[in-house]
Amino acid sequence: MSEFINNREHRKKVLREIITDLHEGKPLATVKTRFDEVIKDLAPGELSSVEQSLIDEGLPITEVQRLCDVHSAVFRDALDHAPEVSVVPGHPVYTFRQENRALEKLIRDEIKPLLSELQRAAADKQKAVALGITEKLNLLWDIDKHYSRKENLLFPYLEKHGITAPPQVMWGVDDEIRAQLKATKKLAAAYQPGSHGDLISKAEDTLERIGEMIFKEEKILLPMALETLAEDEWQQILADSDEIGYCLVEPEKGWQPTGGTAEAGRVLKEGNSGNSIKFDTGVLTPKELELIFSHLPVDITFVDKNDTVKFFSATKDRIFPRTRTIIGRKVENCHPPASVHIVDQLVADFKSGKKEQEDFWIHMGEKYVSIRYFAIRDAQGDYQGTLEVTQDIAALQKITGEKRI
Repeated sequence: MSEFINNREHRKKVLREIITDLHEGKPLATVKTRFDEVIKDLAPGELSSVEQSLIDEGLPITEVQRLCDVHSAVFRDALDHAPEVSVVPGHPVYTFRQENRALEKLIRDEIKPLLSELQRAAADKQKAVALGITEKLNLLWDIDKHYSRKENLLFPYLEKHGITAPPQVMWGVDDEIRAQLKATKKLAAAYQPGSHGDLISKAEDTLERIGEMIFKEEKILLPMALETLAEDEWQQILADSDEIGYCLVEPEKGWQPTGGTAEAGRVLKEGNSGNSIKFDTGVLTPKELELIFSHLPVDITFVDKNDTVKFFSATKDRIFPRTRTIIGRKVENCHPPASVHIVDQLVADFKSGKKEQEDFWIHMGEKYVSIRYFAIRDAQGDYQGTLEVTQDIAALQKITGEKRI
C-alpha cells in the first residue's frame, strides 16, 4: 500500500513539473519525451487533479485555459489507452458520447469534404460551395446545446464534490470554440470568390478545437464524472436535460436508475405543499405562487445576499435556459470565466449601494432581449440579494398608438 501511495505521489509531482514546464515555455517535444519516459497508464482524473492543485496554489485559470490543448496533446498517448467505462443507453454519459459521434460524423463526412471542394472549385462555383458550408456550420452550431448541458447540468455537481478547476477551464474553452464557430459561420455566409484561403484556415482551426474538446470530454471529463457522481445526481441531470435540448441526436431510452428521486427534485417538490403564505398585500398558496411566477411575461432569477442562486421562474419559453441544478450554486460559477469579473463587480456595486440597477440589451436572432438587474433591499435598506429580469421586447418596440380597454 505504501508503495502505491508513494508511486501516486511521485506521478503527481512529475505531472505538476511537466505542466509547470509547459507554462514556462519549454518545447513540447522535450516535455512529451520526459512524460513518456516517466509516467505510464495515466488515470483520467490525475491531470485534472494536478491542474486543480496548481490553480489552488495561485496559477491563474486563464493560464491553464490558454494551454489546455497543449496539455491534452502531451498526455494524449497515455489517455488514449485508458479503458472506456460502459454505460447503458439513455444514461446522460451515453448521450454525450452519442452526440460526439454525430459531431465527428458531421465534420468528417460533410464539412471537411466541402472545404476540400472549395479549395478546388473554380471562382464561379465557390459561392455555391460556401453556401453549403454555411448550412453545415449552422447544423454544427447544435454543439451549443451539448456544451450548455455540460456547463449547466454536469459542472454544478462536480463543483459540489469539490471539483471546481476543470469545469471553469473547460467552460472557458467552450466559449472560445463558440466564438470561433460564430466567426467562421459569418465568414462563410459573407463569402466572396477568391477568399477561400481565409475561410478554410478558420474552419479547419475551429474543427480541430472541437475535436480536441471531444477528446478531453471522453478521456478526462466523463470518466471523472462517472467516478464522482452518485446515481441520484445522474437522475437529476437526465430529468433536466430535455429543457436545454440535445445535439444532432435524440437520446435513447433504457437507463432506469435504481435509487429514489434525486434530492434536488425532492426538496423542490416538498416546497409546493403546505399552508398559505401571508404577504402584506394578500395571501397565496405555494401552488398559486408557483403558477404566478410561471405565467409572468418575464423570466426572473434571484441570487441571495450570500451570492447563492435561490430561485428562478419556470416560464414556458425561457430566453436563457435554467435547470434545477443551478439552485444552491454560487453565482460566479454560473457564468463563463470571461464574464465573471463583470458579474462580481455588479454584485459588489449593489452590496455597497453604489448602484440600484443595471440594464443590458442584446439581439438574439428575431428577439431583442432586455436583461435587467435590481438590488433587493429590506425595509432597513440592507442588501438581501440580486434579481435578474429578462424579457424579449421585440414585440413591445413595434407598439404604436393606443389600444384601450
